[in-house]
Amino acid sequence: MFTGIISDVGTITRREAFGDGARLSIASSYPADTIAIGASIACGGCCLTVTTLAGGADGATFSVDVSGETMDKTTIGTWNEGDRINLERSLKAGDELGGHLVSGHVDGRAEIVERIEGEEMTTFRFAPPADLLSLIAHKGSVALDGTSLTTNEPGDTFSVAMIPHTLAVTTWADRQPGDLVNIEVDTIARYVARLVGARTAG
Repeated sequence: MFTGIISDVGTITRREAFGDGARLSIASSYPADTIAIGASIACGGCCLTVTTLAGGADGATFSVDVSGETMDKTTIGTWNEGDRINLERSLKAGDELGGHLVSGHVDGRAEIVERIEGEEMTTFRFAPPADLLSLIAHKGSVALDGTSLTTNEPGDTFSVAMIPHTLAVTTWADRQPGDLVNIEVDTIARYVARLVGARTAG
């Protein structure tokens, strides 16, 4: 599990074919001695498993293997060497839950349809997949590229407002209209919808 509070921005240093998917090497500022082979790290919001690890003066470079299905359903299929991605280590017992519970299981891709620069906030508007619209509530939680954010004005689209700090410590400063981002709806909303659907069917 994760919280949606980004702890590093990594850079893809290598991409190579791996089965029907890809193997990605990602440079991070995490100390190598704090990462174990098999550890889970959220990369752009996707929970991925560390398969190789190398330490360096500036941090660790780790590799993750991604299936073809995951590449098709997320933005990972478009990632290339040199791209920057949001990173978060998995939640440990006793850690502060600063965002909301995020599983790292991406529900689909949302498109940025508008970016509005304000004096104190930058507002993004998104068009999510149609089947997720009913799971997005006003003042609810959503993870976008792994970032825990609060939703506003849900309808066919929804918006989120970001403070300058969020832009500075994530990849969001680079995002523009037309970009696709990974979206994970709130876990509680998903289970409530499932329970309501089961009751209706029954």
